[in-house]
Amino acid sequence: MERILHALRVFFEQLAAVGWRALAIAFLFHVAKVVVRTRAWRNILLAAYPGVRLPWRTVLGAYVAGVGVNAITPARGGDVVKLYLVRRRLPGSAYPTLGATLVVETLFDFLVAGALFLWALEQGVLPGLDVVPRLPSVDWSWLLRHPRVAEIGGAVLLVALVVVGALAARKAIAFKRRVARGFAILGDRRRYVREVASWQALSWGFRLASVYWFLRAFGIEASLHNALLVQVVQSLSTLLPFTPGGIGTEQGLLVYVFGGKVTATHLLSFSVGVHVALVVVNVVLGAAALGLMLRTLRWRRLVGGGTSGREPVSD
Repeated sequence: MERILHALRVFFEQLAAVGWRALAIAFLFHVAKVVVRTRAWRNILLAAYPGVRLPWRTVLGAYVAGVGVNAITPARGGDVVKLYLVRRRLPGSAYPTLGATLVVETLFDFLVAGALFLWALEQGVLPGLDVVPRLPSVDWSWLLRHPRVAEIGGAVLLVALVVVGALAARKAIAFKRRVARGFAILGDRRRYVREVASWQALSWGFRLASVYWFLRAFGIEASLHNALLVQVVQSLSTLLPFTPGGIGTEQGLLVYVFGGKVTATHLLSFSVGVHVALVVVNVVLGAAALGLMLRTLRWRRLVGGGTSGREPVSD
């Protein structure tokens, strides 16, 4: 943590050296990545609920709001926000079905991330399991240093799974039917490729382009190879989302995979700087989307009066 705070101080001290034009281009690609992903999710939702009108801006608002919440909360709490906002605007929808659509939305990501992981293994840039505990700032070791917290967290998770399992068992048939409905688009492979995979492939192109321009903005050699390295690290750091955005894990892995080609301080300031910049952008856009969709940002009103009934589908 001290290394991260130091990198954060260095980042703010060196703001004058940041390439603002390159930074702006990186932000544009980042926003474009999020926008095209909403097209894929909308198509998945329409396949699950054929014949229902679902404006794209509704899905866009819900997705952007969820991205904003994910930027500041661990364990992908923003996904709950996405489902809540879409369910308000989609008559007859159910959380099991909507949750399944988010699973479908990540299938292509797992394929690409797996391919990048195999590429990184072939390149020999990833640390072995014996090295991971010694990496600086890797947040996985935090659980080992706080076993009591890990035990409590595991117990809470186990209880939650038991409760969910009990509730699901009571209505197992209906539950399975609703979940299966969320995977409907997979029954038509051509439609999946055309309406989902194509948009997500484009989003990955924008994602790598964003990383490339972030590297340029922070004065690190910008190349496809380095952009892929950063992307592999970012993907690995989100596997165990115990911290918002995997902060900590990402910084430690970056130092390792670049293997001394860039100074540790420079890499840490780059990683923390990008993280801070994206958090600000995601939170601002997410708050705007949340406010526009719910007409308020007051949490008590959202939890209380805002859940009394659904809004009409029309925007």
